[in-house]
Amino acid sequence: MSNLLIVTGGAPTTVINNSLVGALRQLKKSNFNGKIFAARFGTTGVLKEDFIDLTNITESQLSLLSNTPATAIGTSRFPLESEDYDKMATILNKHDIKYVLFNGGNGTMDTCGKLYKIVKDSGVCCVGIPKTIDNDIAESDHTPGFASCARYIACSVKETMQDVKSLPIHVCVIETMGRNVGWLTASSAIAGNNGGEMPDMILCPEIAFDQDAFLTKAEDLFRKKGGVTVVASEGLKDKNGKQVVKPIFTVGRATYFGDVSSFLANLVIEKLGIKARSEKPGIFQRCSMQYASAVDIKEAQLVGEEAVKAVLNNLGGIMIGIERVSTKPYVIKTTLVPIEKVMLTEKSLPENFLTKEKDNVTKEYIEWLAPLVGEMPEFISFLD
Repeated sequence: MSNLLIVTGGAPTTVINNSLVGALRQLKKSNFNGKIFAARFGTTGVLKEDFIDLTNITESQLSLLSNTPATAIGTSRFPLESEDYDKMATILNKHDIKYVLFNGGNGTMDTCGKLYKIVKDSGVCCVGIPKTIDNDIAESDHTPGFASCARYIACSVKETMQDVKSLPIHVCVIETMGRNVGWLTASSAIAGNNGGEMPDMILCPEIAFDQDAFLTKAEDLFRKKGGVTVVASEGLKDKNGKQVVKPIFTVGRATYFGDVSSFLANLVIEKLGIKARSEKPGIFQRCSMQYASAVDIKEAQLVGEEAVKAVLNNLGGIMIGIERVSTKPYVIKTTLVPIEKVMLTEKSLPENFLTKEKDNVTKEYIEWLAPLVGEMPEFISFLD
């Protein structure tokens, strides 16, 4: 009897458990008769042979799992060495595990691809399930986890802008996650949907930060309207490609970014003499079920289901991708992406999604994002 193992890697998301739900439900539909294991805390659990037996999970547990943020089986960012892959191969053989699903971002897809290269000749099949709030996985229109985080940011920015508008005395700088790409930062623009306003400036890492231009525009906007809202990426870079704020420290691929929002707010205070404050949602943005996107939940389950179908048909060395068929109406289909195309690659925000001024986003980006995040809340103001 052959068994199956599910492994999570990298940071959790709001909907990552839904990929697990999709996979487990599809295994039941497929009448899979082996054991279903989950590695406790990712590859760390694999190397320790610390497995959670999910073979007999109930439908009531699956329903609860679907509404639970982060990952119920744990994850890790444990840096792997070449000998670790050999050890994992031995462990898979020991536990008669012939099917392995890796759920994660481009780093986890790298792990999936490297392990598959070692174990494929022994009959082990490895398939990747995409997951990241950063939306930087190549060969896929978007990635489960992104839409819910984008919705959190957009709704939070929209609410914050109401506050700034009602007491227009400062420049408010909001910092988003997203690492080296600006997909999440740009999502704040959809706060303008349903009668709202877009942030005054959106600063993405794809565009070199110009301190003088930033200060000039911040001062001009403040003189005109009083309250100013700026949304900036944690990975903001200068013209030389260096982080505007030096990272606190780096461990492997994991970068602990400096406080960009505080840096920008302090610039406004020190250089312009204008009140400013910084806001940093941090991990709130990646674990809020309150703002979970219905589309994100559905698609997270879908890629889990399709990964099971692929792995049980011995289609190893691939990741389940999402291809957009149309935006209006919104239609997608899943694809089978060769794993080598997504191993440690990063997909940046394309130029056509950024305005000529490079400090905001275009209508094309908002139209692309809208079906993923759903309707924005509608507010009223008597100040216009």
